[in-house]
Amino acid sequence: MKQDVLVKPIGKITLPKVKNVLIAQPRPEGLKSPYFDLAAKYKLKIDFFQFIQLESVPSGTFRKSRINPISFASVIFSSKSAADHFFRMCDELRVKMPESTKYYCMTESIALYLQKYILYRKRKVFFGDGTTKSFFAAIEKHHTGESYLLPCSDNGSPEISNYLKSKNYNYTEAVVYIAAIKDVKKEVKINEYDMVVFFSPTGVNSLFHNFPKFKQGSIRVGAFGPATSKAIVDAGLRLDLSAPAPGSPSMTMAIEQYLINK
Repeated sequence: MKQDVLVKPIGKITLPKVKNVLIAQPRPEGLKSPYFDLAAKYKLKIDFFQFIQLESVPSGTFRKSRINPISFASVIFSSKSAADHFFRMCDELRVKMPESTKYYCMTESIALYLQKYILYRKRKVFFGDGTTKSFFAAIEKHHTGESYLLPCSDNGSPEISNYLKSKNYNYTEAVVYIAAIKDVKKEVKINEYDMVVFFSPTGVNSLFHNFPKFKQGSIRVGAFGPATSKAIVDAGLRLDLSAPAPGSPSMTMAIEQYLINK
């Protein structure tokens, strides 16, 4: 039997060919997904296990923040989860966003997702290509001195907040959901994977909570977003791939580039 091709040595660690990939997110709905295309193209086995659980902030708790969503001219979404929990909160508060509200989304996918909640054609929706550079460029292009509301988790959205702060823009963070560690140790056999990809700092924390003796060894570790990348490095792990990046605005593109180059 032909042995697997060894693709890259790091010190004394030899990294085998990537065959089994763990994506620390829920499995995509439906039959179409870039992840499924990637699996078919490169003969990968891709599993999906969310390492965190998103808990809604009760409307009573949110009211204590004295944030009125309709008092903001623009709303910024960095994820579909932020959109889900924001509009859920609006429903609970019996608040209907004005048609004049502008929406800024990190990606086109998030922008199109808003059709679940708004009449898309009658709203002003702007988006980037998945990179913070293009996203911030979209905000600057359409900025008219308005106020921004940034729905987020209890961990916030530091990249976006730092940007808005650097520009002296009037913005407010609205915590609409909490990212909590999820118990996955009974479902996930972490050492069976050649690559594990995370999408939040909480997901990285969950890794060590579930597997306190985890040693990376030959497991490739990927991250989506600067905050997640920093969490991986701060945890003493080797960051093998990340997105968004030039030429790889999505995680699937970053994984494909890694497979091609390694």
